[in-house]
Amino acid sequence: MQFKESINMSLTAIMANKMRSVLTLLGIIIGVMTIIAMQSLITGMRNSVVNQASVLGSNTFQVQKFPAIGGGDYNKYRNRKNLTREEADEVRKRVSTAENVGAEVWEFGKEIRYKDKKTLPIVQVAGATPEFLPNNSHVVSEGRFITNQDVEQARSVCIIGVDLINRLFPYESPLGKDIKIEGEKYEVIGIFESKGSFLGGSQDNLAAIPISRFEKMYGRWRSVNITIKAKSPELYQATIDQTIGVLRTVRKVPPDKENDFEIYSNDQFMEFFDKLTASVKIVAIAIASISLLVAGVGIMNIMLVSVTERTKEIGIRKSLGAKRKDILWQFMIEAIILSEIGGLIGIAVGLGIGFLVKALTPIPAGIPVWTVIIGLVFCSFVGIVFGVYPARKAALMDPITAMRYE
Repeated sequence: MQFKESINMSLTAIMANKMRSVLTLLGIIIGVMTIIAMQSLITGMRNSVVNQASVLGSNTFQVQKFPAIGGGDYNKYRNRKNLTREEADEVRKRVSTAENVGAEVWEFGKEIRYKDKKTLPIVQVAGATPEFLPNNSHVVSEGRFITNQDVEQARSVCIIGVDLINRLFPYESPLGKDIKIEGEKYEVIGIFESKGSFLGGSQDNLAAIPISRFEKMYGRWRSVNITIKAKSPELYQATIDQTIGVLRTVRKVPPDKENDFEIYSNDQFMEFFDKLTASVKIVAIAIASISLLVAGVGIMNIMLVSVTERTKEIGIRKSLGAKRKDILWQFMIEAIILSEIGGLIGIAVGLGIGFLVKALTPIPAGIPVWTVIIGLVFCSFVGIVFGVYPARKAALMDPITAMRYE
């Protein structure tokens, strides 16, 4: 029997029992849909993270008192000495492979006012040195950024993000205007270029002021974050090593003790993100595997029913010269096509869910081509594995006995 004829006969048999076929395919549809939808969302989120280079610039790492990601013993980290601006100055002087060394501190959930307008209490206020701009991959689209003179004189100046402009200055330029942070006036001297959202959160809801002014307003009780940008990718690890050596010396960490500070980089964030999403992938694969197993049993059941219903047909075809392999291939192809139809529907629904979430929420989505291919391959595998027994049963039928079947 020709392969094309087998496909035509298989499609005819499937279409003749539409409802039964659809019910049989639900397991495959759910399994493939789960994998595609989850991978679509995870891929999109990861691409978003990579494209935006996390929160740091290229070749940049940060030194912090507490780990930026992960858990651990909070009391252990809390009892460490704070990192200081003076230590950042020592790193700037001594680390020869560093291009920029900056210090920054943060306050979150602040309300900014301009005349009778105000933001929601969700603004991030950064106390920064001039290195804040390149080390955090920010760009000033209008005006200027903080200078060393601004820091030395603790000037009341600020640079604001697009979200603040939309809220406070919808119909005028903010440059030269005075806004209020914690009741104190700050002249707007610059505007950050929009960075968009990051993992569903806006990066434009930001105001930066000189770190010295920040400390006058909020005090110097908190630990600063030290950001270091290496001169080149080749010097990146050497810059980390030099920084660790300088800080251990300045902070008088004994040789037999571990660092009393943490190094954070974009690579660490990506590793953490991959570990976090790995558990989600495992759950999705587990759900899909169970669904595909159930679907496989369903396919085998419907194929056995189909073989029984078409027993006389099988006998007639054998009596007319059809070989065992012809009968075997006919039912195998029917099982594979049945599985692939379910797989294609599952892929379409899964991608649809991904793009629907992207359209209705800030969560991005991507098209993971490899999962589409793997989904189709697994569907074929399910069709083959669970279609073998019914197809073999049909191929081994005695033609005389089959023709007598009523």
